Amino acid sequence: MTDAQIGLSIATPVIVVFAITLFRMGVLQRAGVISAVIATVVIAASLFLQR
Repeated sequence: MTDAQIGLSIATPVIVVFAITLFRMGVLQRAGVISAVIATVVIAASLFLQR
């Protein structure tokens, strides 16, 4: 794996956990969390597979 792929593997779960934490704190609504998680996973997958 390249450095970029390792970075994506680390950053993606961090973003997902952060979005879920913000939802539990009441900062984000459910639709915001779902869209953030889907966007993060799609972007990470496309960047991961391009290399």
